[in-house]
Amino acid sequence: MLSDRSYMHNDYDRRTTSVLTWIMCAIVTGFILQNVFWRWFGARAGLGFDSAFELSIDGLRSGRVWTLFTYAFLHSTVNFLHIVGNMLGLYFLGRELLPLLGNAHFVRLFFGAILLGGITWAAVNWGYGGAVIGVSAGVAALLIVFAAINPNQPITLLLFFVLPVTLKPKYLAFGLLGLDLIGFLFWEITCSPSPMGYAHSAHLGGMAAGWIFFRYIHQREWRDPDSLGNARPGIELPRWLRRPPATGTPNYRVDLSSSAETAAPPSPFSRNQLRAEIDRVLDKINSQGFSALTATEKRLLDDARDALSRK
Repeated sequence: MLSDRSYMHNDYDRRTTSVLTWIMCAIVTGFILQNVFWRWFGARAGLGFDSAFELSIDGLRSGRVWTLFTYAFLHSTVNFLHIVGNMLGLYFLGRELLPLLGNAHFVRLFFGAILLGGITWAAVNWGYGGAVIGVSAGVAALLIVFAAINPNQPITLLLFFVLPVTLKPKYLAFGLLGLDLIGFLFWEITCSPSPMGYAHSAHLGGMAAGWIFFRYIHQREWRDPDSLGNARPGIELPRWLRRPPATGTPNYRVDLSSSAETAAPPSPFSRNQLRAEIDRVLDKINSQGFSALTATEKRLLDDARDALSRK
């Protein structure tokens, strides 16, 4: 039962503030500071604040390399939907991915996407100039990773924040990828104003970062270590979340039944030891994320799930 698990006890060392919460607070803080400088100290102060942290070609030429990260914490002060849309996407995608990836991988994915999105935008617009702000590259990366892990899981979106629309993540990812490719090829690359008003190259850079993370980091960690040389990654659920194949014999079997007649072959764990071991693994997932599990711990959860499904 849930009440038997240590992380449900009052003395459990809960993490009160997640990485996602800190990132969202930093973005909101940046937006508040923008408005303070623009509205309290005037346009000159607002322009000075923005130029110090936005990603611009002039800024990079002047040595402001930190703007390859800080641009993500600024948003339009005249279009409130800019930050609202990004924050909603960051929240809903982040809360799904953070438990699966863990804090460390989530931070690497998010800021890696911001960096690659900024570099891509700067490379495309180096000869044209301009500036870009917003966390869209990071959100685009989260979308790609979520769609790659759960391509067919139906999700419901509020179109124009009013109309509910249900679709599969893979279609949403392909749709946004198509829009950004069209905007990039027909407008941005020719230095023409995009009717969509997006920094398409930054989005594409973020999407590329998401795919690279999924392909070369996430899948490699979830792949069966015994078949590293032969496995070909695809867009699918991690192996331990899928039902294992019938062939092959696990190192041990899990028996959660109370009947001696239905018991599986002897296990290296007693019933109480096994429950304690499963609780320990669940505690580890709760505190560090699924990516922190070892191959043995994943097999233990596999066997426990199969034993429960047979009851």
